[in-house]
Amino acid sequence: MTQQPPIPANSASPLLPSALDSSTLARQLETKRPAVFLDYDGTLTPIMARPELALLDEAVRHTLAALAKRCPVAVVSGRDRSDVQRLVDIDGLIYAGSHGFDISGPGLQTEHGAAYLPNLDDAETELRRSLNHIRGALLERKRYSLAVHVRGLPPNAALAAEAAVDAALSHHAHLRKGTGKMVFELLPRLDWHKGHAVLHILEALRLSAADVLPIYVGDDRTDEDAFAALAGRGAGILVAESPRPTAAYYTLRDPDEVHRFLKRLVDAVGSRDLPS
Repeated sequence: MTQQPPIPANSASPLLPSALDSSTLARQLETKRPAVFLDYDGTLTPIMARPELALLDEAVRHTLAALAKRCPVAVVSGRDRSDVQRLVDIDGLIYAGSHGFDISGPGLQTEHGAAYLPNLDDAETELRRSLNHIRGALLERKRYSLAVHVRGLPPNAALAAEAAVDAALSHHAHLRKGTGKMVFELLPRLDWHKGHAVLHILEALRLSAADVLPIYVGDDRTDEDAFAALAGRGAGILVAESPRPTAAYYTLRDPDEVHRFLKRLVDAVGSRDLPS
């Protein structure tokens, strides 16, 4: 099956076809084994005001568990791996936390950036002091990153929080800045992101064959690295209510549509015997 040409991540985004209605994707699934990668916040759950409020619906958990019995399923999140693993709470899945710096699953255990933990510790101390006067700014320490959440903050407060992140970054040359939906992060200055993590998982689990269709579903800027990494070999699915520049091939509007898509995947791969 001929793949659609990838859409450059910095291009103007046309209206993408829905993953729920794509005949091309349906035909690919008739002959290929899916390997499914999913972001968590904004993809499996709605974006919430605070990270701890984003709880996985039991119906979605049931669908994920059913899908994991038929094909490899990985959750690739900016959250700490232990956090997203606790929230999803399904055995047999692969969990990649801190944007892929910490990966664990059946037959797979990988961490990148352990040498940068002291740098993150020092930056955390500095940021807690500088953010103390910004009411509503939330600093979340993950094993391999520091996240400053600014959701719900007035524009001036959000700008002040970003300035604090930039100031900390200027004092820690071994760290780099990441951005997402209403969040700024400090991460190890390594050439590693969700796209590299997905390719690593595919290779480690011997899922790089031509008869495997990697499917990545995500909503955030950090997911663009995974969409780009899979261009020409997989299906990137952007979760968004309106068009935006993306390297994805397909779209779903919201987590409810993601759940509908996952249920269709269960039906598609459950209706035939898949090669091992």
